[in-house]
Amino acid sequence: MNWGCEIDDKLKDMGEINTEMEFWRKKCIYKVASHVTDLNRRAYRPQVVSFGPFHHGEEPLIHMEEHKHRALLHFLKRSKKPLQPYLESLAKVVQDLKDSYDPLDLVWQANTDKFLQLMILDGCFMLEILRTATTDSINDYATNDPIFSNHGKIYIMPFFRYDMLMLENQLPLLVLQKLLLVESDKETEDYNFLCKVICKFFGYGRYTFSSTGMGNCLHVLDVYRKSMIWEDPWKKRYRLTNCFQEDSSDSIFQYYATRLSEAGIQFKKSQSASLTDISFDGGVIRLPPIVVDDTTESMFLNQMAFERYHVEAGNEVSSYISLMSNLLYDAKDVSLLHSQGIIQNALGTEKSVVKLFNSLTKYVSLDPENWLEDVYKRVDNHCNKRWNKWRAQINRNYLTSPWPILFAANLLFVFSSSSGVDWELLRSIPDSNKSVCGQYKWYYA
Repeated sequence: MNWGCEIDDKLKDMGEINTEMEFWRKKCIYKVASHVTDLNRRAYRPQVVSFGPFHHGEEPLIHMEEHKHRALLHFLKRSKKPLQPYLESLAKVVQDLKDSYDPLDLVWQANTDKFLQLMILDGCFMLEILRTATTDSINDYATNDPIFSNHGKIYIMPFFRYDMLMLENQLPLLVLQKLLLVESDKETEDYNFLCKVICKFFGYGRYTFSSTGMGNCLHVLDVYRKSMIWEDPWKKRYRLTNCFQEDSSDSIFQYYATRLSEAGIQFKKSQSASLTDISFDGGVIRLPPIVVDDTTESMFLNQMAFERYHVEAGNEVSSYISLMSNLLYDAKDVSLLHSQGIIQNALGTEKSVVKLFNSLTKYVSLDPENWLEDVYKRVDNHCNKRWNKWRAQINRNYLTSPWPILFAANLLFVFSSSSGVDWELLRSIPDSNKSVCGQYKWYYA
């Protein structure tokens, strides 16, 4: 009966749907389920530094804590302010910060002081990393500092970039904003500037982002993801359904790059590197250029995990991975896209690129609102036109051997010289290629 009373009390306290929506909207940093991480543990676990509560204090990362304390002192000394105003600023939003993590351990829920200490230490450390890597204005560290020197930029910063793109290793962007506001004595922080610094840190500083284009960013991974899928506001893309029919024999998913090439489709590099800059028009598929290296797998897996867990994130990255996986069937497909400047392979062999993209689809959940549906339909309609079907069949079945080519050349000669057929030549063709003649019997009406 006690349980029944408890449920009745909760029912009375149950809020309206808007309250429930706001509760779920605050969640943005998620613990990835074990059935996903078990497939590739290294892709989701930081290697050098922890940010936030999920991996705090773990043995491989704990040595970085002393550097966090050192960075805090430099940050406070440079700002010429004590710690207290920073604590007070974050204390005002501490519940929002706690609500960002799903789930947050009871140890952190119950101990607010410990949680605030974690947010300030990790937040200041992240800001020092961003500033050191993107500007030359930080000069109060020793020239032989293991983290914040030129040596650290070369040898340590790449590992920080890798770890800062882990979904489980995020800080709410609100932490960085509050710290910057206190430091600068401003009432409002240039939100767009913070996003640009993060983009520059990851090598996306060459693009111009507007606050409306980026939208409300939740953490570093979200900023990076939106920088990869950012599109010109003037470009209108149709967000149509991606509900696949049972009979998908004629679907785009049956085609890989070389087969599409056989059907007369060309591949060209898009004008931007945005993953959403994908189109099909006039027999040409345009795809964004991408560098594939040993960080690509983890980077995509964490972005797809964020799309899977965060309801309002979208499905742009997952849709892109699904498309690339189906375009890349074997090494020839990678070579084709590489020849057009679409794939830059820094991973190894072409087969390793194919294996990478095919393995990523294990983690893709097909969304019924796939924004690439319009491209799929256009390509599918092109390939299903009678002439393009014939062209693909001829290229695939007859132009891979020299005998059909010789036969076609002789056939052209026959038609240009007389209305007859050189039967002696036909008899000279090996039996294995005589089936070709049957394909052209309608020429001799």
